Amino acid sequence: MQLDRLSLIELLDLLSAREISCAELMDATLERIEATHPKLNAVVSQRPRGELLADAEAADARRAAGDARPLEGVPLGVKDLEDVAGMVTSMGSRVFRDSVAEADSTQVARLRGAGAIVVGKTNTPEFGFTAITKNPLFGVTRSPWNLERTPGGSSGGSSAVLAGGVLPLVTSSDGGGSIRIPASFTGAFGLKPSQGRIPRGPMKAWDYGGTAVYGPLTRTVEDGALFLDLVAGPSPCDPGSLPHPGLSYREVLESGLPSSLRIAWSPDLGYARVQSDVARVAADAASVFDQSGRSVERLEEHVPGGPPMLTAAWGALGNFLIAGQIHEPLRNRRQDMTHSFAEALERSWEMTPETFGAAARERGRLNLWCGEVFNRFDLLLTPTVPYDPPPARGPFPTHTEGREQVPAGVAAFTIPFNMSGHPAATVRAGLSEAGLPVGLQIVGPRHRDDLVMRAARLFERARPWHPDWPEIRSRPAPGLRG
Repeated sequence: MQLDRLSLIELLDLLSAREISCAELMDATLERIEATHPKLNAVVSQRPRGELLADAEAADARRAAGDARPLEGVPLGVKDLEDVAGMVTSMGSRVFRDSVAEADSTQVARLRGAGAIVVGKTNTPEFGFTAITKNPLFGVTRSPWNLERTPGGSSGGSSAVLAGGVLPLVTSSDGGGSIRIPASFTGAFGLKPSQGRIPRGPMKAWDYGGTAVYGPLTRTVEDGALFLDLVAGPSPCDPGSLPHPGLSYREVLESGLPSSLRIAWSPDLGYARVQSDVARVAADAASVFDQSGRSVERLEEHVPGGPPMLTAAWGALGNFLIAGQIHEPLRNRRQDMTHSFAEALERSWEMTPETFGAAARERGRLNLWCGEVFNRFDLLLTPTVPYDPPPARGPFPTHTEGREQVPAGVAAFTIPFNMSGHPAATVRAGLSEAGLPVGLQIVGPRHRDDLVMRAARLFERARPWHPDWPEIRSRPAPGLRG
């Protein structure tokens, strides 16, 4: 039995039926980490083997006693931007390489409370700053689909271990595409929920106008629904957290979509430069909804002009917020930062009332555009990422098929919905000509995470991608090692 090929739900069924034990699953997981680490470089810190096996044996005892919790004994990887009590939260930075967390994040605490066993931390770019996962502390993380390519970022370590069959459960976060981009690059399911759906924190500083959320990055849509069911709901540690939705996301997956649903499709949002084969795969994937009896219409025929391109506003706001949170420990540590992050930190001091006001007005224009879109339509479909995954070390392409890329082109389709707060998911649309996954993004009205999940499930049933996951066979090319 290939445990590394199973979804979270399938593993839980085996554990419940006592066909495998939690200890056996943990042992297989640790062996898989050891076997794949030289190639993927995705798990960057790990709890001691003895502790993990003891936790797994305790989970077996609870199962035997009939006291199993929903995730009893499931190995969990936590993105290294998120706290686990007693483990370092390095954020991929040499500055924080010894920063031991005092407590779990709310999300980790809820997953642990549901029975998951934290195995270790997954790699992330320095401070989650880019969509390529590499940093000066742990090096380069690689995609299990092609070791010369990136699994994306900033949740790249999580997407690599998930798609590579290393860990069945991971955490991730998304401030500009950091769930959807790596999910798209590795053929997984990813959801950026509505802001506040999954509480963040505990936070030492109030988050003014941030765009980052936690969300599921999973092998299947049903796995993602279970994840949401276990972590959604308000927390006093997060002033922006939403009330519980009053439903089970896993249960609503079975309710389907109304045939009267209005669905829009945009191939480029009016500005993205999309690789031609990626565009074809995404457009073909959008046709699934037409074929299911729902009408899919070209967005630009009803809402011309597209949203404002918010890359500059998003970047300025993000730099400013990061600097506000961590500028003290970084003030005299430039030599320990990557050049790109140091430059971004310096640019944060350029924020003025005028530049802040300009960003706020751009965000307001986006809100009006989204209002017009979702007054006319129930869902919006786009490609998730406009091109194939870049090299594992980068850089991002400056041109696509002779056309100059827009700034932060990798996130051309994802940034708008971080800035607006709308829920947005990605499903595996198919493969590009290079044999690499392509994503279809599904965006819904604010707080309608359930509708987005139901649409993703409809697509998954029509075009199932699980259990088609890559075999990690080749080695990195010379000069590409992390």
